[in-house]
Amino acid sequence: MDEKKAAILGEIPRLRRYARSLLRDRDAADDLVQDCLERALVRLENWQTGESPRRWLFTIMHHLFIDQMRKVNRRSEAAMLPLEAAEAVAQPAEQMESIASREIIDALQAISPDRRAALVIVAIEGFSYAEAANILGVPAGTLMSRIARGREELRGLLDDTARRRAIRIVEK
Repeated sequence: MDEKKAAILGEIPRLRRYARSLLRDRDAADDLVQDCLERALVRLENWQTGESPRRWLFTIMHHLFIDQMRKVNRRSEAAMLPLEAAEAVAQPAEQMESIASREIIDALQAISPDRRAALVIVAIEGFSYAEAANILGVPAGTLMSRIARGREELRGLLDDTARRRAIRIVEK
């Protein structure tokens, strides 16, 4: 039993990264991770010993995230993303890499949650298409479609951002 708990605890950094990519709000992401861990510990017997708990935990987290989104949609609440303290104070970037990284993160947050989840699970977390489709509970074809559309949407957003930045540079 302690081996299972230790294996689950080892996945917390990946769970936090995935939760933050889905929600952007650190507190909400930490709450999602906590809910995921609580559910996993209650249902510990569902996990097969010898396998990595990663896929099982990501599936639990994704289902919790979908449930949260459905609750928000049922209440017809707008999903407002609060500004974090660091974002509230505008500071010029010191390096072009940090500007590009911020633009990519912002663009990733701008695409739909379904596409974002598919991209993050495959491109960042490194799951195969089959594993990702299983985690998200969708057919492999749907997953590939979401990834393709998400990538195209990201390209469009990033091209638009690059054009706006170039225009601002010329205007100065």
